[in-house]
Amino acid sequence: MSDQAPTKTFQSIVQLNMTKGVGARTYFRLVAALGSAEAILRASRDALGRIEGVSENAADAIIASKKDIDVDAELALVEKMGAQIVTIEDPDFPEHLRKVYDPPLVLYVWGDVKKDEWALAIVGTRRPTYYGKQQAERLAGALAMRGWTIVGGLAVGIDSHAHEGALAAGGKTIAVLGSGLLRIYPQGNRVLAERIAQSGAVVSEFPMTAVPDPWNFPRRNRIISGLSRGVIVVEAAAASGSLITAKWAEEQNRSVFAVPGRVDSPTSAGCHALIRDGATLIESADDVIRELGSPLTREPDTEFVPIMPPDLSDSERKIMAMLDREPKHIDDLITATGMPAGQVSSCLVMLEIKKLVAQLPGKNFTLP
Repeated sequence: MSDQAPTKTFQSIVQLNMTKGVGARTYFRLVAALGSAEAILRASRDALGRIEGVSENAADAIIASKKDIDVDAELALVEKMGAQIVTIEDPDFPEHLRKVYDPPLVLYVWGDVKKDEWALAIVGTRRPTYYGKQQAERLAGALAMRGWTIVGGLAVGIDSHAHEGALAAGGKTIAVLGSGLLRIYPQGNRVLAERIAQSGAVVSEFPMTAVPDPWNFPRRNRIISGLSRGVIVVEAAAASGSLITAKWAEEQNRSVFAVPGRVDSPTSAGCHALIRDGATLIESADDVIRELGSPLTREPDTEFVPIMPPDLSDSERKIMAMLDREPKHIDDLITATGMPAGQVSSCLVMLEIKKLVAQLPGKNFTLP
């Protein structure tokens, strides 16, 4: 939606998008039969019912929309938020998304989605390990510095850490909601959404006040993959919703990548299953770039450093910097940090409570 007054066609498409049972496939069937979005809303119930592929419920909903849906009120909410609506008929509609089997009829956009041809999705579990958080941030940051736009679902866990990693690297990221723009979900990520909108975009196919109903999210996932050239799954349990995004990616002929994890970690079971089924195992951004290329040919100026949790003390950060996947004895940590033994021991206890450190037999410590 531009700064100019919305056209009748634009308003009609927005109204049809707000009509239950009318998606892009139904819309194009209707346009093929009747000629335009305006003609669809002028048609009689009998005329709509005679069109092949249009259900009786959809025809009834279109008739009811003429009195039940207030498009002007919807557009006022969009304008008040400083957002915009891009319809599938608009040249600014993302081209990768337009070409999928079941694209959204419109995108509500808080920010800017223009020219995001180099986009990659990074998704995963809402309950990641520290390893998963670290990998999501590392990959997102490294790819963002190579010019990739990082796409995710704003969910807590891997999605949020991927968004954060892209932002920390000075890159662009897109969050796709399973609710309306005025119902940011989860609410705890409202500030993150605001930061994303400043340099990237928060998008949704749902009307402004749509609530985050559970059935919205599997449908939302097709947009995450549809906007992207590929999907990276960082951590996912065997029945994770992230695997739905990977499935959408396969159906949309997108590349699917998976980050391997510990063989005994439930949060890596889904990734390992993807790898067994043909997904590309990746260890770094270079693995992705070798397959898909990169919008930037230059190497990043600096190596991306993963973000540590914000609530750590300086002493806890110092210890975390000493740890990796290889076990380290507490005496080695005391020597390396130069901190008193009691202080190191106390910090390790706090890090264990925060589930950032795992203790192994013999007072050895490692990342979980």
